[in-house]
Amino acid sequence: MHKTEKRMGSTLYIAFVFLLMYAPLFYLMFYSFNAGGDMTNFSGFTLEHYQTLFEDTRLMTFILNTFIIALLSALIATVIGTLGAIAIYYYRSNRNRQAILNLNSVLMVTPDVMMGASFLLMFSFLLKFEFGFTTVLLSHIAFNVPIVVLMVLPRLYEMNPSMITAAQDLGANQNQILSRIILPSIKSGVLAGYFMAFTYSLDDFAVTFFITGNGFSTLSVEVYSRARTGVSLEINALSTLMFLLALLLVFGYYTLRVGEQRRAALRMRQARGGK
Repeated sequence: MHKTEKRMGSTLYIAFVFLLMYAPLFYLMFYSFNAGGDMTNFSGFTLEHYQTLFEDTRLMTFILNTFIIALLSALIATVIGTLGAIAIYYYRSNRNRQAILNLNSVLMVTPDVMMGASFLLMFSFLLKFEFGFTTVLLSHIAFNVPIVVLMVLPRLYEMNPSMITAAQDLGANQNQILSRIILPSIKSGVLAGYFMAFTYSLDDFAVTFFITGNGFSTLSVEVYSRARTGVSLEINALSTLMFLLALLLVFGYYTLRVGEQRRAALRMRQARGGK
């Protein structure tokens, strides 16, 4: 009986937490179909706000900018972060390795406002770049690299080092070891790092707000600018579509992860059967 009460209490607590997190989202999504012009009275079902959203060429441009930045920064950060994680893994000095990991963690916990201000100073006085696409892309790559490192490094430690030793004994060079042993072993971590970097870049506001310019902007900055004059139901429609996209990404990553686990389990069964 005691265990049943404890299980019920845990279930109620989890349900309460999820209710707090998702109730505002579902409220926003519900009123995206409101025929009225506010979020106080639901006067009827309509798709007018979604039609207005797709007819807003200015907003569509910023959405395209956002996805281009997110895709490119996540891809480049994944390459840099994966190579960086491999370099950290092979670092001989434990003390230096830990120091590098601590510096990487500092970048993860640094407030976005402070990071955005530092990029603003760097691009204004040190590098003297013109604010726009390039500054936003470089900034997003910079704060995404530590995320990728933290996602890839645990997979490296889970890797069986005897496979690398066996490959070296068989005469494999460094490129063959990297492409045929290391990367296949850490593929799930690389994919997780890419998805995390993509989502971080997609919804970043604080950093982008400091270093955007020259007519270039992203969705989060534009939504903030519009929200200052009052949130329209067009933003509700946009938020609904972004939420559905996030669900699709999570489902896609989950499907890839489950498929990889099943293939790994199948390989293990086949290896045992061969023995």
